[in-house]
Amino acid sequence: MIPIAGSAYTYTYATMGELIAWIIGWDLILEYAFSNMSVSVGFAAHIVDLLDWLGINLSPKWLSPAFLPLGLQNLAGQDIYAPGWHAGFDIPAFLVVMLLTVILVRGIRESARTNNIMVLIKIAAILLFIGFGASFIHPANYHPFSPNGWTGVLAGGSIIFFTYIGFDSVSTASEECRNPRRDVPIGILATLIVCTILYVGVAVVLTGIVPWRSVAGDGAPVVNALKRVSLMPGGHRLHFVRLAVLLGALVGMVSSILVFQLGQARVWFAMSRDGLLPAVFSRIHPRFRTPAFATWVAGVLVAIPAGLFDVGTLAEMSNIGTLFAFVLVSAGVIVLRYKDPGRHRGFRVPFGPIIPILSVFFCILLMAGLPARTWVRFFVWLIVGLFVYVLYSRKRSEFYHASPKSAS
Repeated sequence: MIPIAGSAYTYTYATMGELIAWIIGWDLILEYAFSNMSVSVGFAAHIVDLLDWLGINLSPKWLSPAFLPLGLQNLAGQDIYAPGWHAGFDIPAFLVVMLLTVILVRGIRESARTNNIMVLIKIAAILLFIGFGASFIHPANYHPFSPNGWTGVLAGGSIIFFTYIGFDSVSTASEECRNPRRDVPIGILATLIVCTILYVGVAVVLTGIVPWRSVAGDGAPVVNALKRVSLMPGGHRLHFVRLAVLLGALVGMVSSILVFQLGQARVWFAMSRDGLLPAVFSRIHPRFRTPAFATWVAGVLVAIPAGLFDVGTLAEMSNIGTLFAFVLVSAGVIVLRYKDPGRHRGFRVPFGPIIPILSVFFCILLMAGLPARTWVRFFVWLIVGLFVYVLYSRKRSEFYHASPKSAS
């Protein structure tokens, strides 16, 4: 309905006004940034595994985050680093973000064929892991089946949620569908079913081949689990499976980082164009025709924390931002139906406001499963954002300057 750069920020601007749009735009900056930080840390962990597979052993000082809340252990369970801070920096996580930032500044057009190839590689790697790993499952690892009870299930759902952000990209492409009334619901629901089946398959195999505690806080749990099993009697045939899964995971994470760095810069671009951020963020590079300044700033602000913090801390912050954005978008659906019922819609979801109300409820429920410290950090971020809006953005927005003219 609103095919303009800016994702949920633009949608909220059109439905609930500037203040709510600012809040969700500020929130999207948090969401995109922290999701990419966590994926970058995971990418670095997989690079470490690839080097290990090739027999290249480098110092963990420059291959792991400076902050490790659970410490760092080797396969024997011996501590390499105690929990907390240590002198080091995750160089691969930093470099992958900066390299992709350079590519985005120069401009990239991702064809559907290239994207399809990457998706097929990722799915093949997942199916390979499930297929080969299933024969190494030890039923004893499933007891107790739910060690942390429903509280653990809720927390797990909250932590995994940010991996579903990609469904937003399906909905924002509805204007480009030949028959959106049919294609968009089928596309979203079908991919949701497929992804859920693949997630469940990976979780069942992963927790079946190794004890679940051994993958807690691990940036590359699947390949490290394969490594553990490959060193056991009869596990030698997983040696090359581990390499294939590694390569598939790396391809998948590169595509994810690229897409979300692109999305983050475009949110800043849209907010700047509306006057809510300095004009430099919407400045277009004269040669590459990309928002170069916004892209560079987004790259630096993601790359440095990715070298400092672990995947768990970053994922928690990304999740609360994503869930909050989904709450506001779901509320926006209800507002727009009553505010502008006659507006053209490519398709309509049945059952009136029931679906978006349920969406709001379950998103808040998942947010409740996140740690209290994550809520504190999130509210601090929102308060800082409101100060920025009141002291800077409000008086520079296009609507603020338009108000005197309309009044006269």
